Amino acid sequence: MLKARTVSCSSLHVGRAFAVVGLLLLAACDREHSPAPPVAESYAPGLGEIMTLQQMRHIKLWFAGQSGNWQLADYEVTELGEGFDDVVKFHPTHKDSPVAPKDAIPRLIPGPLAAVRTAIEHRDAAEFVRAYDALTAACNGCHQATNFGFNVVGRPQGNPYTNQVFEPAH
Repeated sequence: MLKARTVSCSSLHVGRAFAVVGLLLLAACDREHSPAPPVAESYAPGLGEIMTLQQMRHIKLWFAGQSGNWQLADYEVTELGEGFDDVVKFHPTHKDSPVAPKDAIPRLIPGPLAAVRTAIEHRDAAEFVRAYDALTAACNGCHQATNFGFNVVGRPQGNPYTNQVFEPAH
């Protein structure tokens, strides 16, 4: 009798296992599957992340211009423009800001950014410095307008990117 009971328990366990697997398969088949959203739509970088990249680009732009690496300067000013577009796209408003980034950036940034581009096109170091300083002032004006006046941007005093060569390649 003991043998019959053991066989019976074994059969019962195997039967239960098949039943559980069958139910799981049925549940999976009955589920409606919605495709996962593309990564670009499901992730929005924070304002701090975007602005940290803007700070990096601002610094690299300075060193590229100071080194006369106009190709790199052109690249960095283009990246800055795209970063400002991202702020407007992902953070059109911001908590406690009396002026929304979507309003401040288009008013303050395009002119100085265009002046930097022109200086780069002219390959004019003195014009570049003036335009860079005007862009920096516009960034600080935007920070003031949006209640981030405590975040003051200036010319870089040292190169944090010691592994990048800023002089033009020959």
